[in-house]
Amino acid sequence: MIELIIVMVLIGALAVIALPRLIDTTDWRLRAFGDQLLAELPAMQRQALTQRRPIVATISGDGIAFAYVGGASLGTLDCPAGTSPCIAEGGTRSFTFNAGNSGRSLSGSNTSLTITVAHGAYSQAYQLEQETGLVFRLP
Repeated sequence: MIELIIVMVLIGALAVIALPRLIDTTDWRLRAFGDQLLAELPAMQRQALTQRRPIVATISGDGIAFAYVGGASLGTLDCPAGTSPCIAEGGTRSFTFNAGNSGRSLSGSNTSLTITVAHGAYSQAYQLEQETGLVFRLP
């Protein structure tokens, strides 16, 4: 009976310590980050339109920060733990929803933005459209 308990404790300890190292969940966390990106960007666009206040999304390698133009922060969408930077495009870029209270969405470069979520072997690109603010996964 004692041997069985010792074996169960050893298996439990191995499962807690060794199994997460054997099974890499980085791809799953990056995919979840991309799904959250697909949900968060349209939500910020709706909020900008309903509140009639422009919202700026600032995109950097470490994630995306949302704030009112010249005002309060609305939160961030940070890269998953251990995968920073997770956005492949270098530098900081911005995208404004409801720019000038016109309903238009504009990027800092006046073109559609590509956001590539990548780390290690995982890579998935997303397109954020100029004017409409539509965001979608690229094939």
